[in-house]
Amino acid sequence: MKISKFMAPEIIFGNQSLSQVGECLGRLGAKKVFLASDPGVVAAGWVEQVIHYLRLSHLDYHLWTDVTPNPKDYEVHSGLSEYLVHECNAIVGVGGGSVLDAAKAIALLATNGGSILQYEGVDKISRPLPPMVMIPTTAGSGSEVSQFSIIVYSERKAKITIISKSLIPDIAIIDPQTLMTKDSRLTSNTGMDALSHAIESYISLAATPLTEVLSLQAMRLISQYLRPSAASQYNMEAKQAMAMASLQAGLAFSNAILGAVHAMSHQIGGLIDAPHGEINAILLPYLLEYNYLAAPEKYKNMAEALGENVTGRSLHDASRLAMKAVKELAADLDIPVRLSALGLKEEQIEVISRHSINDVCMATNPRDMTVEDVKELFLKAL
Repeated sequence: MKISKFMAPEIIFGNQSLSQVGECLGRLGAKKVFLASDPGVVAAGWVEQVIHYLRLSHLDYHLWTDVTPNPKDYEVHSGLSEYLVHECNAIVGVGGGSVLDAAKAIALLATNGGSILQYEGVDKISRPLPPMVMIPTTAGSGSEVSQFSIIVYSERKAKITIISKSLIPDIAIIDPQTLMTKDSRLTSNTGMDALSHAIESYISLAATPLTEVLSLQAMRLISQYLRPSAASQYNMEAKQAMAMASLQAGLAFSNAILGAVHAMSHQIGGLIDAPHGEINAILLPYLLEYNYLAAPEKYKNMAEALGENVTGRSLHDASRLAMKAVKELAADLDIPVRLSALGLKEEQIEVISRHSINDVCMATNPRDMTVEDVKELFLKAL
């Protein structure tokens, strides 16, 4: 067995776990907290609850909400300025993946300086980050437990991927009740993002026995609970299961990395600012077909985890049920089947294909890819 390592933050999971945020920041030495969120999360009331618990712990704070979906480099630098001006010494992020990625990027610059663009790639961070507590309000990104931060390079209109164990938050607080304020579309998109994390981490070249267990269990939960979670904001059993699935998939991909789905979706998200989970959901069936040759045995395991009956079937027939299961789930959730539905144009594919092949997530894709392979897949999905 090859040498491997597994990294994770302290994890607090369960209904009303949001109440732990003040105590957590206190024992991390926080004095003034930089509270990162977005207007939607504020409107849903979750930021107000966090502030209540910060005050109970006698912690001062500064609220920052100037972040958009697919966070931009200039938003990160603006947030850093506020962090420094208000003399904060800890960060808490409350929101979806965009908020958490931006908060982690601000923490990075708070102690390492420079431009966020210079940290693109793997292990470019040299100094410890301020204490970080992350509270996800969607069941999808896994950013609260991951060593990733994805930021849009606005001048190039492309996303950069920053990977470092330094980006793993100190504490992740996962309160499934926060999912009850999300509409059906956001629930579907973020749930499919979690599924893409589970699948790509499972077939990743860097997968280990520990990440594989988490990936498969996340798939089981998503196949059973994403539909009912999207159907009702108030199905707490489904919300709890999806929160756990997102957590498990997040831990898996943080350690096993991802693949071509994310390498390609990052470029679309940077170019046309479409929802990350929806892009992944559209690309996933096409990349499953492409990567099939690399891991048919794993595809059989995925099919079973996704609820398909593989008993008595040949390896070929059983493994191909994985694609069937993913396509049926996406169809039930009304996910578009074409990238053109998001506004992507054929003339944009040449540039994003070149950028995709250089994304760090491509390194762990199980099947080799060339720029022409990427271009062909983009055209198929268009």
